[in-house]
Amino acid sequence: MRQHQNNYKAIWIVFFLFSVLCFSLGAQQHQFSGWVSTFKTIKLDKKHSIHIDAQLRSNDKWIHMQSLLLRTGVNFHVNKHLTLTVGYAFINNRTVKSTVSRYFSEHRLWQQIILVQPIKNISLQHRFRYEERFIPRVILTNNKLVKDGSLFATRLRYFVRSVLPFTKASPFTKGSYAALQNEIFVNISNANATNNNFFDQNRAYAAIGYRFSKLFDTEIGYLNQYIKGKTLNTSNNVIQLATYVRL
Repeated sequence: MRQHQNNYKAIWIVFFLFSVLCFSLGAQQHQFSGWVSTFKTIKLDKKHSIHIDAQLRSNDKWIHMQSLLLRTGVNFHVNKHLTLTVGYAFINNRTVKSTVSRYFSEHRLWQQIILVQPIKNISLQHRFRYEERFIPRVILTNNKLVKDGSLFATRLRYFVRSVLPFTKASPFTKGSYAALQNEIFVNISNANATNNNFFDQNRAYAAIGYRFSKLFDTEIGYLNQYIKGKTLNTSNNVIQLATYVRL
């Protein structure tokens, strides 16, 4: 079992490095930003809980706030390995055209399935999220940015994450850990509202964290966000500070 875990960790590390290298090499521009995120799960009863997350993201070189993301949802826990969620998200994004900038709000409905694959004290989480996006259509007129209606588009996201404890304790309730994850985004409908491509972006992430109890984790790590643009591809190098609260 121990050899199996070591092989599993090695595969994850190679996969992460491969993802970062491949997408970075395909980028036409590189950026550097910071994200602060918090994720909360509030238990209501044995079958239901509330999901809340908030994220603050900077633009390139940490000069301005690029995005504020607020998301909430209702979880239905089918069993300890399967969770279904429906929710709503509000995203306030900074839009720049020429030398003019302004914040505009995107609204999303989302549904997801989370599958947890236990491997002794290592957990592998698979998440499939479908988003219905109401994206503001922004135009530049009289040297001002204005909203000219909204565009509707849908997107599918697949996320896989693993927490790798540095302790042998099982279950893992306290101590240091490494976290590795990857998420791929693809456009399902109306891709011309975003980048005119099926592939939208990829996020590869590695972090070091500490679990204070079964209720609270905090971690800091590096995230490589590769974005497929209409004319220009971007590799965004992100330092992320995140907390996870389970009440």
